[in-house]
Amino acid sequence: MNLYWRLIWLMLNIKRRPRTLLWGTTRSPFRVLPSDLDALGHMNNAKYFGFMDLGRVDQMVRSGLWQHCQERGWYSVVASQTIRYRRSLKPWQRFDLHTRVIGFDEKAMYIESRFMQRGTLAAHAVGQVRFLHKKGGDVPPSAVRELIPEAPELELPAWVSTWAEAVRSAV
Repeated sequence: MNLYWRLIWLMLNIKRRPRTLLWGTTRSPFRVLPSDLDALGHMNNAKYFGFMDLGRVDQMVRSGLWQHCQERGWYSVVASQTIRYRRSLKPWQRFDLHTRVIGFDEKAMYIESRFMQRGTLAAHAVGQVRFLHKKGGDVPPSAVRELIPEAPELELPAWVSTWAEAVRSAV
């Protein structure tokens, strides 16, 4: 439930924050609240994925991609995610979520999320994001790229391509 409050807070404050390019890194500040904790007293694994959703919304709204998608009846869904935890985030700690698009393949857009606490990496994640039509059907990643005229050629890291292929071929 607290992620809804954070989403509302994020949306209320989004106009105060600078616009960004979809291809740049967006920084979203957060704090670990008691409702984010697991039984061991650090941020619960599942909460990281919720924060990644907030980081993607922040990036899409501030870059203008959200508006473009709304106008066309498109929406994004997370098809797959992978995360590596490096250090715990503890109660009341502030952290910044750095979000950026790292590339595309023929099926999806890939977004990197870095959880930074005082300049130190706490967790690193990559999400595979697909776009769909509200009336049904897929939106090809090439159509998403065309929405943003300054789109650079982004080459996916080899490990992300290997992971994406493995995820697609899994039962």
